[in-house]
Amino acid sequence: MPSILMTDLIEQIIVRHATQADLLALEWNGTYTHFRRLYQDIYESSLRGEAVLWVLELPEVGVIGQLFVQLNSSRKELADGEMRGYIYAFRIKGDYHRQGLGTHLLRVVEDDLRTRGFRIAVLNVARDNEAARLFYQRKDYQVVAAEPGQWFYLDNLGRRCWVDEPAWRMEKLLADSRIKDV
Repeated sequence: MPSILMTDLIEQIIVRHATQADLLALEWNGTYTHFRRLYQDIYESSLRGEAVLWVLELPEVGVIGQLFVQLNSSRKELADGEMRGYIYAFRIKGDYHRQGLGTHLLRVVEDDLRTRGFRIAVLNVARDNEAARLFYQRKDYQVVAAEPGQWFYLDNLGRRCWVDEPAWRMEKLLADSRIKDV
């Protein structure tokens, strides 16, 4: 990573919605190629207003982070289209960890959910990812339930891949910025 001071890095970063052209960059040079069809499906759901795909872009470098939000889901305890939005696929490239970028991106996404009228941000964190759970707790997320973490996707070759990643469901009450204390 180029030597950039943290404050300079935050000032340079662009937080924006992902475009079709970003989907290849979300594969992170082959690390997530197996999610190619999944990313395309999520992108198409964003065009229908069911999801929002966010990216962190560093000029001259490209996409260095991502975060997806499901606005409505068949699992209403995660995303119900009105009150609860589900945050997932939150990644920052390794060279950019511990520089405030995750906090910055999460703040932007939470503000967007508030603007849309959502009151609760929901996410799952792998039970064996203690560092991530502690990060979310520092951001006022609380563990509310255990999740089995079992799901599947079709990989880039069309094969069904099963995921078994037990998780903790965490929630944060989003203060409504439109309501002012009197």
